[in-house]
Formats: sequence, structure tokens, C-alpha cells
Amino acid sequence: MAEEKLEICSLYDEDHYARIIQRIASLSSDTQPEWGQMTVAQMLAHCAEIVEVTHGKPLLNTPFYIKIIKGVIRKLVVDNNPYPKNTKTHPQYKQTEEKDFQTEKKRLLNIMDEFVNDPKEEAAKKEHPLFGPMTEEEKGWSMYKHIDYHLNQFGV
Repeated sequence: MAEEKLEICSLYDEDHYARIIQRIASLSSDTQPEWGQMTVAQMLAHCAEIVEVTHGKPLLNTPFYIKIIKGVIRKLVVDNNPYPKNTKTHPQYKQTEEKDFQTEKKRLLNIMDEFVNDPKEEAAKKEHPLFGPMTEEEKGWSMYKHIDYHLNQFGV
């Protein structure tokens, strides 16, 4: 049986954005994951880092093999198939250090706000450091899809 496709949503859509904010607000510092190794604070830091990179922060120390398969990774990021659980990530996105829940929650909320309120002409100039140019639809969907995946990981 084939996996069900995801409904494409966008962080740029006011209703979808508001729902993500509500879900983040429902997390607490002791929320436990349903799968995976990250704490809730590490998950928030991980999500913030990915939005920051999509919004213009450099992506450093990309392993050669990731550069070779970037097309496959991009497809996984922008298609409407669910992410497999425990999918490997870029080294910059890994969170192994202890993180402060409130700090990382604020960091994620702040970068999401910057991301969605960036003027369209400015946002269009920001290329993803691995994937290159992405459309507004691809950026909005990929950020929604990723954050949604991790909020589901933590049961919200």
C-alpha cells in the first residue's frame, strides 16, 4: 500500500502559520518525543537552524556525498510525501548539545516571523545554499512540512 500524500500547506499562509504558532505554544520543556533522540529544546533549535539557512544563513561543512545527492534531498524536501521517521540530517542541523527550551522557542518564533514577513522581492533573492533558487511556494511548503514533521514527532 502506497503512503498517503501530504496536503501542501505553506508557512506563508496566515491560517497555516497561525496553526503552527499554536502548536509550538502547546509545547513545554518536558514534552517528550514519540520517536527520535532530540529533546524538545533541541528540536526547536534544529527547526530554527533550518529556517535560518533557508532565510540566508550560510550552510557550512556540507559533506561531499550530500552535495552529490542534493537533487534527491531537494525532492524529498519539496515533494508531498511524508518524511520517513529518523531521517538523517545535515551536520549543521544536528543538535547534540543541551539547549534551553525558552531560548530556542523564542529563536524559532523570531526566525519564522522574519521568514514570513520578508518582502517578496528580498526573499526571492535568497538562494538556498545547497538547493539553489527556490520558489516562494517551495520555501513556504518546505518550512511548513519540516516544522509540522517535528511537531508531530512531539505529539502536537
